[in-house]
Amino acid sequence: MKNVHVIKHPLIAHKLSILRDEKTEPFHFRLLVDEISYLMLFEATRDLPLRDVKVQTPVAVANTHKLDVKIMICPILRAALGMLDSVFKLIPDASVGFLGFQRNEKTLEAEFYYAKLPADHTERTAIIIDPMFATGGTAIDAVNFLKGKGVKDIRFLALVSAPEGLKRFGEIHPDVPVFTACVDEGLNENGYIVPGLGDAGDRVFNTLGA
Repeated sequence: MKNVHVIKHPLIAHKLSILRDEKTEPFHFRLLVDEISYLMLFEATRDLPLRDVKVQTPVAVANTHKLDVKIMICPILRAALGMLDSVFKLIPDASVGFLGFQRNEKTLEAEFYYAKLPADHTERTAIIIDPMFATGGTAIDAVNFLKGKGVKDIRFLALVSAPEGLKRFGEIHPDVPVFTACVDEGLNENGYIVPGLGDAGDRVFNTLGA
């Protein structure tokens, strides 16, 4: 899968192990989601274009660079909201395009229910964020939606992924790079990633059993 980039780093591997642990409390889980997302964003934005600028330092004029692109972060509601703060730490002027999908527990497919994009979304590079990349259904529908709205440059950031979903996604959207911290063994009969880390949304928002 040429469009899949597994981000390998000792800090990410260490934090991901704690994130998976069922004993990790919601507050710590949220911190880890934020920290891992922050580290992964460095790799996911490595090829963003730059423009030359001149900056007056206290000593002299420096020939430097600034981003030559506008960013739109697209969190998949609701679990990806736990990843959003990490984006603003690195790209404080990024816009947010919310995408709402709800998993149908019978079909295991994502059902679209909400979207809110900035007015200039066609001029922006979109980075879709979602903690889990399982069957690939949500990812495919999210990219379909953005492409249908005229967004040209799209990339996807997920903490944990399943090979089945990545394969399915790559067959439909080979032009969209996927950045993930880990590709797990696969999916169980309920469409959950194994070994995974459970339901990321429930663990972020402390709604297990609700």
